[in-house]
Amino acid sequence: MSRFTRRDALIIGAGVAAGAAVGAGGGLGAAQAQATPELKLTPEKGAVLRVLRPAKFVQGDETLFLENTEKYVKQTGVKVTVDSVGFEDLRPKAAVAANVGKGPDIVYGWYDDAHQYPDKLVDVTDVAEYLGKKYGGWYPIAEKFGKRGNRWVCLPLGAAGAKMVYRISWAKDAGFDGVPGDMAGFLKLCQGLKAKGYPPGFALGNAVGDGNTWCHWVVWAFGGKMVNEKDQVVINSPETVAALEYAKQLYETFIPGTLSWLDPSNNKAFLDGQISLTNNGISIYYAAKNSSDPTIKALAADIGHGNFPVGPVGKPTELHLTVPAMVFKYSKYKNAAKDYVRFMFEREQYVPWQQASIGYWSQPLRAYEQSPIWTDDPKHTPYRDIMKNMLWPSYAGSLGYASAATLADYIMVNMVAVACSGTKTPKEAATEAQRRAERYYKV
Repeated sequence: MSRFTRRDALIIGAGVAAGAAVGAGGGLGAAQAQATPELKLTPEKGAVLRVLRPAKFVQGDETLFLENTEKYVKQTGVKVTVDSVGFEDLRPKAAVAANVGKGPDIVYGWYDDAHQYPDKLVDVTDVAEYLGKKYGGWYPIAEKFGKRGNRWVCLPLGAAGAKMVYRISWAKDAGFDGVPGDMAGFLKLCQGLKAKGYPPGFALGNAVGDGNTWCHWVVWAFGGKMVNEKDQVVINSPETVAALEYAKQLYETFIPGTLSWLDPSNNKAFLDGQISLTNNGISIYYAAKNSSDPTIKALAADIGHGNFPVGPVGKPTELHLTVPAMVFKYSKYKNAAKDYVRFMFEREQYVPWQQASIGYWSQPLRAYEQSPIWTDDPKHTPYRDIMKNMLWPSYAGSLGYASAATLADYIMVNMVAVACSGTKTPKEAATEAQRRAERYYKV
């Protein structure tokens, strides 16, 4: 497993101590007063596990993940190796493993990956039911991602949720005290920031998290959908065209270069002072708060977190980067793999992990709403209810091979990008997206 430095440990130490205190006995509310359900998973003798997960965006995430893994190794004797890969590489590696029947025993993947190859995954219903009963129940979106029919095929570990991250002083300079809650007001904020020389910037490359998040939000906000409740492709609609026309106006306020941005790009641009506003997880604030550079560290006080504006549909339309834990059937040590996944969800591990990540991961289990991380700094609180309020990638249809493949092919992101850049008109972009999606939905 990869190592972390003494400085990393010092940075997260105080937070972990607070989280561990909660994990050791209380502070998670009435859900913890329930009788603890039973789950007997005995790891196979001589079990050896390989785990694949996304590369860190905040150091505390990886540090505590590895520490928790070491705890599991010491408690059970099961040997565990954890490998981390870049965001863009994770999905293809998981798909290859599923198809060839060889690779990591456990993959912490993306969104609805489990629905691309549900028959290749171990049934984890027993673990899901145990955790749900013990920790106050799963949010409906977690069940949406986790279940295929009545069978749990994965367990969503959490979501790296995004909010509107902005420079408080620059927004005030543009005449705004925060992020407006409506689309017209938000556009005026972006235009005002650009006019003051503080352009926003949103990823329009194939960014697994940032690109998918804001592009789905803006289309859904106007009533556009990739598919309807009957899984019919309906992306080529007047609502989608209206969303793309709005997105094009937003794009005119962006810093140059966002068409090629991936997930790390806006973090760097924001911390460098190149942009004033973007959509992102709490990682920008984390990086500023823990920076050894005094100039960047001072920036933390000027960082605000706002909700995504609500569009004409009249309700939040947010998508967030969800991470499902998947156990593959080819594993020789299925009990050990399920037990490891279970262990990482238990409060003794989960709460300190959230604390060390300063809220980068929002929980799928209701009990963890009361983790201290959400209230020990008011700038963390907006990220608490990410999974409680979010939609799913193929909204308003079902999850399955077609939805996962459509998301993996970046059809929504590419449609917004070509409309924003002017390569195609909004109508042409929607028409092309309709054609691409229909290849997967087989009309």
